[in-house]
Amino acid sequence: MAVRLKDVAARAGVSVATASRAFQRPELVAAGSVRRVREAADALGYRPNRSARALITGRTGVYGVIVPDLENPFFPAVLKGAQARAHQLGTQLLITDAGEVPEGELPLVRTLAPQVDGILLCSSRMDEESLRTAAELTPLSLVNRVAEGLPGVAADPEPGIPAALQHLRRIGHRHLGYIGGPAVSRSDAVRRDILRRHCAEAGLEAVEVGSFAPTADGGRAAAEPLLQTDATAVLVYNDLMALGLLERLRGYGVDVPGQLSVVGWDDIPFAAMSAPGLATVQVPRYDMGATAIDLLHARAGGASDGGGEAGGKAEHIALPTRFVPRGSIGRAPGGDANG
Repeated sequence: MAVRLKDVAARAGVSVATASRAFQRPELVAAGSVRRVREAADALGYRPNRSARALITGRTGVYGVIVPDLENPFFPAVLKGAQARAHQLGTQLLITDAGEVPEGELPLVRTLAPQVDGILLCSSRMDEESLRTAAELTPLSLVNRVAEGLPGVAADPEPGIPAALQHLRRIGHRHLGYIGGPAVSRSDAVRRDILRRHCAEAGLEAVEVGSFAPTADGGRAAAEPLLQTDATAVLVYNDLMALGLLERLRGYGVDVPGQLSVVGWDDIPFAAMSAPGLATVQVPRYDMGATAIDLLHARAGGASDGGGEAGGKAEHIALPTRFVPRGSIGRAPGGDANG
């Protein structure tokens, strides 16, 4: 015999209406009741009919997620946090890859919008006009991007970058290079600005090496132009690039950290396993994913027709970063610490 919603409600000790809301709108039900309903559903083997629910409520119980590159090790922790929070909310994720093609993101939004209740855009590189168009199609939440009128969560570079610069200055570095990511990246522009400002305040010289693909090959390509500068330490757009840079520097016979110190960004799992271990700025990626789903759920819960401002006030959340020193940094060649 098929298990019905009223069987779940009876086992959980709640009304059928409460059991229905626990699946359809869990944010409107007490957490304890939601937990009992889901435990009862699991025990009885009950699964809500999503097609019927969509017809009744206009909601699918599914959120779309668009990432630039699923192979980039930055995103698994973001997706894990998003998936865990979505599960707690009784929703599912539909994940797709934009292939590092900014102009491909809006077509993906157009494709996903009719199938989902909203879309989480990770590190979106859409221009502002395309982003506004996307927001008219479906509720949006942003990770690693800030846009007026849209909810989002990003990593705050201010705690991490200044801490890294202060540490490098204490051990004698005065010329700091920066290997940037894609020129269209908003987070890259923010980090460049923070680096210039804090280097100026600390009496350090900031040397911009250029913009490169956010991949290991991008890091490898940056090695030669870096070595043509006076930099004794370098900050890199992400850990994947930094690991590619370390590999190429080893091939050139450059001693890290004896001749050159390297600092990455993200703290992906491979950072601690490299030789030497990669110093980096740790980004709370799991928390970013979970928080972004909360913002999207709130936005989509208040939306009726497409995106726009239906979800209420747009909230921007900045989560702190943290500098993690490891073996890839050392005293500046010929420099005096604490100078």
